[in-house]
Amino acid sequence: MIALDFSGQTAVVTGGLQGIGKAIAQLLHRGGANVVIGDIAARAREQSLRQLVLRTDVASREQAHQLIGAAVETFGGVDILVNSCGISAMSAVDAMSEADWQRILDVNVKAIGWLSEAAIPLMRARKAGRIINIASQAGKNGYRLMGQYVASKHAVLGLTKVMAIELARDNILVNAVCPGIVETEMKWRERREGAELRGMTPEAIYAEDCSQVLLGRTAQPADVAGVVAFLASPLAAYMTGQAINVTGGMTMH
Repeated sequence: MIALDFSGQTAVVTGGLQGIGKAIAQLLHRGGANVVIGDIAARAREQSLRQLVLRTDVASREQAHQLIGAAVETFGGVDILVNSCGISAMSAVDAMSEADWQRILDVNVKAIGWLSEAAIPLMRARKAGRIINIASQAGKNGYRLMGQYVASKHAVLGLTKVMAIELARDNILVNAVCPGIVETEMKWRERREGAELRGMTPEAIYAEDCSQVLLGRTAQPADVAGVVAFLASPLAAYMTGQAINVTGGMTMH
């Protein structure tokens, strides 16, 4: 693996204690970055060498701004913002609850706005920055029993494009990553819930998942983290407004 050097840079990663976010935070930290993690699973403020962890509900505009403020206070700024936090719910389109709609849109879409609006002035002052939004191949396709999640991820891709247009002149590059089927706790919860709704077993759904991927396996969080690190690095200095698939060939557009 190519070693990318993020020494002297500060990255904010939401959802950084679990799943894809955790793999991203770990990779950037290994690359030398100061990493600030905001996660609702955090118990309290924790600080270690080049890392700060804060309990954060990204759906709260106030808490999102506090997370960016903590990065400035602790490490002096924000160079990389990775909006990785995301949630899902399983239901048919004629049975989607209002509470699920609101929470999914708050966490998956509006939180990107809250965090970005706090980070953009810092990046604009330096005329440099990277914002990387974790979308999904569900932002390009439709999937049964996931209407709210699919709608939210389509919105993430639209927001990414607008941000890229508005921020290009300030040398703030904004891209999205579209993971496919990634082995996380959230994915196994979806399999359990989907199995109940479809009259299947979670294991049967896992086999179905694998059968749809050209490479014959589902992704690990590290597969996604590597692409995020690339987009955060000088190797991607001429890329903005893109939605990069990490799907093992399952989605090609």
